[in-house]
Amino acid sequence: MKSTQPQATLYLIPTPLGETPPLEVLPLKVKKKIDELNHFIVENEKNARAFIKKISPQKNQEKLTFWLLNKFTTQLEIETCLDSLKEGISTGLLSDAGCPGVADPGATIVKRAHHFGIEVKPMVGPSSILLGLMASGMNGQNFAFNGYLPIDRNERLRAIKLYEKKSLKENQSQIFIETPYRNENLYKDLIKYLNPQTELCIACNLTLESSFIKTATVNDWKKSKPNLHKKPSVFIINSI
Repeated sequence: MKSTQPQATLYLIPTPLGETPPLEVLPLKVKKKIDELNHFIVENEKNARAFIKKISPQKNQEKLTFWLLNKFTTQLEIETCLDSLKEGISTGLLSDAGCPGVADPGATIVKRAHHFGIEVKPMVGPSSILLGLMASGMNGQNFAFNGYLPIDRNERLRAIKLYEKKSLKENQSQIFIETPYRNENLYKDLIKYLNPQTELCIACNLTLESSFIKTATVNDWKKSKPNLHKKPSVFIINSI
């Protein structure tokens, strides 16, 4: 006999990159979907509740169910996150900022959803990585996102030189990010160890009123240091 259990969908729901009102950067369709859903997989429950309250203030928070997904989540807990979906209840996957699954632990859940044949639907929203690339003027036909650079300084310097060489050899924009409180140290290393004519784009606080985006050669960057302290930033290099 054919199962009558309703088919669930995992919705990948983007969130703003900062304190911008949600509907200034997210389509109305995102609000409508959050209005419908009561089950969410999130990085941080407090942050998720605050976002849901902003975009859907009439929603009854007491009816919401959350599963946590972050770097501390065990494999067993990851499987538990899928319980509602397996029971036919559509669920939203939220990132703390930006798009789920991109520089975000949500990719693990998406992979498991595909494994169980659960429908996955991504929704439109801001990605700092793509926004930074769009505004950089660098090669948008051939690019690589490299995530976070190593914390160890010697390893980080090797990575910087490696990406610079790769950019030159393959004509490929090299994109990476950093934990905001380490931005200043990364900037110093980029300016010191990249070739003077290598192009560097720094894009920070994207979608906010305080956004800053600039592309210049390393030599020109040495003449004007930006304030990047604790500002979410995207770094892109293009070796010429």
